[in-house]
Amino acid sequence: MRCTIYNDAKAFYTDTYDVLIRHEAQNVIPLGNIIIGNEGKDKTGRRDPVNWFMATVSDDSRILLTAVMTPPHNLTFYATDNKNDDAALQCLLESIINNGIRIPGIMAEKSLAEMFAQACSLKYGMTYKINKNQRIYELSHVNKEIPSIGTVRLATKNDMSFLPYWMKGFDSDCFGDSLATSGNISDYLYRIDRLYILEDNGMPVTMAKISRELQAVCVVGLVYTPPYFRGKGYATSCVAAVSQIGLDKGYKKCVLYTDLANPTSNSIYMQIGYKPICDSIEIKFNWRISGAK
Repeated sequence: MRCTIYNDAKAFYTDTYDVLIRHEAQNVIPLGNIIIGNEGKDKTGRRDPVNWFMATVSDDSRILLTAVMTPPHNLTFYATDNKNDDAALQCLLESIINNGIRIPGIMAEKSLAEMFAQACSLKYGMTYKINKNQRIYELSHVNKEIPSIGTVRLATKNDMSFLPYWMKGFDSDCFGDSLATSGNISDYLYRIDRLYILEDNGMPVTMAKISRELQAVCVVGLVYTPPYFRGKGYATSCVAAVSQIGLDKGYKKCVLYTDLANPTSNSIYMQIGYKPICDSIEIKFNWRISGAK
């Protein structure tokens, strides 16, 4: 059993792409990152591979575990074909600790993430907490019975009068805080034609985005309706419309993540036609290990 740490994003892409693509919908986050690293077109902030942690754990014949972290975000990892291997996890963990890599947290398929966190706790006395229980859904057909409300259009620069506030509202709802870069994120999203606005009688009421456009799937996310407009079916209509846009672009499936603590959104997405494929959890660590940096 060996752990290989990569300094070359292109080499990492070459070794792991075919492994991750086997479960494309589940692996939209690491796949999106390694594609960015391989293309090397955008090296701003977390998109610069020079700051990444990239690793695989292999036996004599194949890769068993793939891990990538784009600081300041969590480490994401995947057990090949979802076959968890405790020895592979231990190998990855020892490599992380021995190389002084400090990870803020992890996000992975639920059983795999729990195994890793328990190993951290047992071997190093590290404490952790589950930050978010999530479910990954995929959709191949939009339910045609979903009522269509208003019109959906791409965001424009004129929308910057309210988009930073919507972004802060989204951050607050999802993460309990607001990102200082909300305005920059909004600006970036509309510039790459991925952020959509639902208008009702000319009034912007909901937003959603398409991102991580991969081989056969795209991701629908950043769904937000300001409190005043909630309870009117806007989010349902917007997500249905944006999902259909994704399918019309030629993607076979749309993927989205939900917070299991929000049963309303989970119910809405299933009504639209989304079906669960696996559960994922986000775990935060309390680092008290000498040498971890």
